[in-house]
Amino acid sequence: MLSVSPQPTVVLASTSHYRAALLRRLLDHFEQAAPGTDEAAWPGEQPAARAARLAEAKARDVAAQFPGAVVIGSDQVADLQGRILDKPGTVRAAHEQLAASSGRDVVFHTAVCVIDLHGDATTHVDETRVRFRELSDEDIRRYIERERPLDCAGSFKCEGLGIALFERIENEDPTALVGLPLIATSRLLRAAGVVLP
Repeated sequence: MLSVSPQPTVVLASTSHYRAALLRRLLDHFEQAAPGTDEAAWPGEQPAARAARLAEAKARDVAAQFPGAVVIGSDQVADLQGRILDKPGTVRAAHEQLAASSGRDVVFHTAVCVIDLHGDATTHVDETRVRFRELSDEDIRRYIERERPLDCAGSFKCEGLGIALFERIENEDPTALVGLPLIATSRLLRAAGVVLP
């Protein structure tokens, strides 16, 4: 009979149900904890660098609460030609973001950081380019009313109706746009000693 090494405890440094749903595709069991990370941008910070910094900061915040665990942090920054599109929070802000994105490319930098059992951090940043179709004010109003994407960077949910706002998506990992690039996450978890298929 084969002996199976015990899996380390894995903690997702996020309370996002979107990220948790993605991680459940890889793991049956993991814990979630809210990081207390200040997410304010630093002056002159590039979007990809901000995503990487925040993913590691979130992972380190939670790793301090869970010694002896493998911790996953993630962050996503949406970049519209140098303008960062944060979570809108209000219908008005969501409408403004989608109107600004209409007919244009938005680049989403999605970072994942895994802290292993020794406290070492490894980070990967995935880049997804989304081309929005031309959106009328009525298109935007109907979309926001139906899906209420107020907690999503860029003001859409690509796993839902938001996919209808796009002309195309260019990326290497389709899960990155939802908030956790699973291809890179799988690689980093295996390197940290988590057994995956």
